Amino acid sequence: MAEIKELRCVIGGCSYRAAEDVYTCPVHGEAGTLDVLYDYAALRRDIDRDEISVSALHSCWRYKTLLPIDECSRVPPLAVGWTPLYDSPRLADALGLSRLWLKDDGANPTGSLKDRASALVLARALESELGVVSTASTGNAAAALAGLGASLPEIGIVIFVPASAPEAKIAQLLVYGATVLLVDGAYDDAFELCLEFCREQGWYMRNTGVNPFTTEGKKTVAFEIAEQLNWQAPDVVVVSVGDGSIISGIHKGFSDLLQLGWIDRAPRLIGVQAEGSAALAKAFAAGAAPESIQRAKATTVADSIASELPRDRAKALRAVRQTGGAFVTVSDERILEAIPTLAQASGVFAEPASAAACAGLESAVKAGLIDSEESVCLVSTGNGLKDIANARKAVGGELRVAADAADIRRALQSVGVL
Repeated sequence: MAEIKELRCVIGGCSYRAAEDVYTCPVHGEAGTLDVLYDYAALRRDIDRDEISVSALHSCWRYKTLLPIDECSRVPPLAVGWTPLYDSPRLADALGLSRLWLKDDGANPTGSLKDRASALVLARALESELGVVSTASTGNAAAALAGLGASLPEIGIVIFVPASAPEAKIAQLLVYGATVLLVDGAYDDAFELCLEFCREQGWYMRNTGVNPFTTEGKKTVAFEIAEQLNWQAPDVVVVSVGDGSIISGIHKGFSDLLQLGWIDRAPRLIGVQAEGSAALAKAFAAGAAPESIQRAKATTVADSIASELPRDRAKALRAVRQTGGAFVTVSDERILEAIPTLAQASGVFAEPASAAACAGLESAVKAGLIDSEESVCLVSTGNGLKDIANARKAVGGELRVAADAADIRRALQSVGVL
């Protein structure tokens, strides 16, 4: 177990003990999210990187000694993490790059990177013998908590989700047997209601940007990228951004590895937002402080990155600023176009939020934010089966034919196959 030294407020540096009942900084409010910090000198002394490299455990738990749970503690049994990292020369060529890797976190058990955070939060709930864990989500975090929670019968799961979430995601929640509350409002409304009931009922809260241990789960994707590249960081990592929690987790992961001396540099981080949900991109461009960001209506086909008030805004802005990265925005039209672009050049089927990262990578290359000779890792955060309706909008129609060989030949000739 990585022993926690302190929980530190991202905004003011206020320090708290891990044992304290605190989610965000009482002094700096909801924007004052907390970093989980360790005794890195002790970790450097006690943990051998090469022992991890030969581990037969092909999941995020291969890094258990770098996570805030006891090494003997129970964890959800589903195989979260150790997702594929594909060398993607066809996609690289299409985007004007010499070297591109694609990290496919849609291969996680419930189809998204959010499984990593839910796995860690549930492991801590097991340690503390907490009976109910709850979250608010546009779908993926909820599915992750519901699915992994279903593997732990002693823990109840309560989900707050906007009624506008894609049907496939709502179906996941119901199939897993969670208590699902469809909120007639935005994600941010569901978020506030979840906060209220967790405080009132004493439930353990998994909410992104509030529970600091969600970042600790998500950081394992950075550990894997580095290890899968023989403990080398790419020059640039590109990922879609909504609440800001995933880019924050990636930053924390590479920061931890730097402090351990396991990598010699961290990558620049490029965050991609939908034009209709771009609070962080606007704040970055304006040089604004995270506390100044106000809730504003968010509209995009990429529901997983729709956020009216990004909850992990302080960490997300820090991640991009400290690494010399940038934020870019893309239109819904380009997000949908990127679904088949990504799939046909790599074989990875991504939901709109993941495809947004691909569209944003193309924009970043064209804008000169990424040099064509740099090595780039594109993180695909969610499987395309999460949102079939928008995937269908993004592609052409099928060939309708009669049950007749001559008709089939005519159809194939019309598209140049014959």
